[in-house]
Amino acid sequence: MSSTHLFLAGAAFLAFLVLMTVLVHLLGRWRWARCRAALLSDLHSSHQSRTLGLVDWQELQGLPAPVQRYLRAVLKEGQALPAAVELTQDGTMNLQADGDAWKPFSATQRAQMHRPGFVWDARLTVFPGLQVHVHDAYVSGVGSLHAAVMGAVPVARLKGSDHLAQAELMRWLAEAAWYPTALLPSQGVRWQAVDKQNADASITDGHVTVSLRFHFDSDGLVDTVTAASRSRLVGKVDKPAPWQGRFWNYAWREGMRVPQQGEVAWMLPGGASPYWRGRIRALRVERPGEADQLAP
Repeated sequence: MSSTHLFLAGAAFLAFLVLMTVLVHLLGRWRWARCRAALLSDLHSSHQSRTLGLVDWQELQGLPAPVQRYLRAVLKEGQALPAAVELTQDGTMNLQADGDAWKPFSATQRAQMHRPGFVWDARLTVFPGLQVHVHDAYVSGVGSLHAAVMGAVPVARLKGSDHLAQAELMRWLAEAAWYPTALLPSQGVRWQAVDKQNADASITDGHVTVSLRFHFDSDGLVDTVTAASRSRLVGKVDKPAPWQGRFWNYAWREGMRVPQQGEVAWMLPGGASPYWRGRIRALRVERPGEADQLAP
């Protein structure tokens, strides 16, 4: 075969690869958008309508002292209780359970107050030009995790187990630092005193009940949330482990004082093993009756 023929064959093969990449990308975007829309529709369908409520300091009576101090520091009496919160995030995630392989991500998240639920939609850049799309969700008492290369080639798909439901409801409760009205007793959270800087919060949703320990810093703000045990997949094996979320850099957003940065880690025998570090780029509160639409 002549060099000209070799060149033309190589060019044709390269054009074929480019075409296939574009087709996979377009197919992935279409399939992922459908999956995202279905999750958000299910989340919206699970919403339990309530009349517009307001923050009332009277309901703080009887709560542990650090919880009262915290809620007074991050909320304002008389403000409206949101139906949902929409977040835009970016940061890095560690893809290795026993090492460091941090990759950048961007994500949007919708967290619903009643009934508790969320949909996290992320794009993880593994290599330049190659993204893994991730959905992490808790909807109607069911936890789910779905990851696919370019949104088209599945690499993980988990749904429906009791362990996963507990793990995802734990995430919703821990991340209430970003929507602190959810931590009011009228919203379903039960508090139990521990000491001057710690209190345990628990919530029940259907058949799922979880409990986390909240630690409050010297300013009265939540700086860590811990679970004695949370479901942890290592390969295909569930190996529960202690778990911790850290929050810092608080600022007022939409009438709530919330952390702008956070880190999540497994607390292993060898020490903390972080796997998520992120920051909040935007936060929008949705009141009852407003349009149900995920922030772009």
